[in-house]
Amino acid sequence: MTALTTAEQAVVQRRTVLILSFGQVLGGIAFGATVSLGALLAADISGDDALSGLATASVTLGAALCAIPLARLAGRVGRRRALTLGNLFALVGIAIVILAAALRIFPLLLAGILLIGAGNAGNLQSRFAATDLAAPQHRGRDLSIVVWATTIGGVAGPLLLGPGEIVGQAIGMPPNTGSYLFSLVAQSAAFVLYLVALRPDPLLAAQRLTSDAAANASAAQIVDRPAVARYAIFAVAGSHVVMASVMAMTPIHLSHMAHAAHGGHATSADISLLVGVTIALHVAGMYALSPVFGILADRWGRLRVVLLGQALLAASLVFAIVANDQTWGVMTALILLGLGWSAATVAGAALLTEASAPELRTRRQGRSDSLMSLSAAAGAVLAGIVLSNFQYAGLGVAAFALVIAITVLAPLGRMPQGAVPR
Repeated sequence: MTALTTAEQAVVQRRTVLILSFGQVLGGIAFGATVSLGALLAADISGDDALSGLATASVTLGAALCAIPLARLAGRVGRRRALTLGNLFALVGIAIVILAAALRIFPLLLAGILLIGAGNAGNLQSRFAATDLAAPQHRGRDLSIVVWATTIGGVAGPLLLGPGEIVGQAIGMPPNTGSYLFSLVAQSAAFVLYLVALRPDPLLAAQRLTSDAAANASAAQIVDRPAVARYAIFAVAGSHVVMASVMAMTPIHLSHMAHAAHGGHATSADISLLVGVTIALHVAGMYALSPVFGILADRWGRLRVVLLGQALLAASLVFAIVANDQTWGVMTALILLGLGWSAATVAGAALLTEASAPELRTRRQGRSDSLMSLSAAAGAVLAGIVLSNFQYAGLGVAAFALVIAITVLAPLGRMPQGAVPR
């Protein structure tokens, strides 16, 4: 296939963003259920709340282990094959989680969640796929549209907990696994969508364009900014750790609140409703306004929106510290937590792309996703320990350290004028 013309590139880019967006809707359903139920299943099967953080740790570890291999695979054979492989991992993981819940085998549960996390590495890669053929002035917008599409699935996933339990009980599934049936269907649909519709492959098309530009003697010099790229990776990873660690422990904290409100006798339906609504609001915060943050990143600059994200994360942690014994306080904290993550992730991913020369982008994108997930896995484990010893407010205080570090190191993320590569 020959390189695309400018007009063809615009058409393919619009189609690519649309396909990736549909895929994120479907993938968000599967991941939303895992986030909501993983901690509860881990606490129930292990019998120890302190081990509940291992569920989030496993899903993020799975994403970390597969981020670099999937990015390298994409660099060699394109995004389409990398994304479909991620979907296969998630499908196997969902089946293993259901089996582990039936057999009540804790290590098997973690293995299944880890594979779902491996599938989520593909979902994370989708946002970078949206930038492969994007015009530089619209990179933030296109990336954020794909991130925004996750809102539908990500909000629907937690809200399907109740209906999922009804369906699961009707067919004899283990407790807290019914909604994984919806995840299985959604993940299968995403697999077919990417396999059939993501053509031409956006990364392979972009590589051909870059090759032609490099061969043109009049092509503009491509600038690489490794120091800026390192800051972008740190900002994205640090913001993700803050979000993941607090979110991972929120279902457990809400479970304790529900029991306290019902004299120690809250039903699983009461807890599922409270957790489902809160996580749905959080996921809405993560994705619903991402196009706004993408447009702001294009207009204001990437670094300013990264710092806006830190301000929102700080506000979230304040609510988690001072109003953690009130349902409205926890919900407000989780909404702000999602908004802060969205701003920092959208702007940080755009900054990383623009700070990297084309031949280095997929490698650095894979490193970014891997570090983000590894750090969040460690954060989730530590969050469980912090929650057990210092309660929810203590977790909020501990998370402040990363917000401060990202803010203080912000001068490292400045891109010189005219340094944005093709």
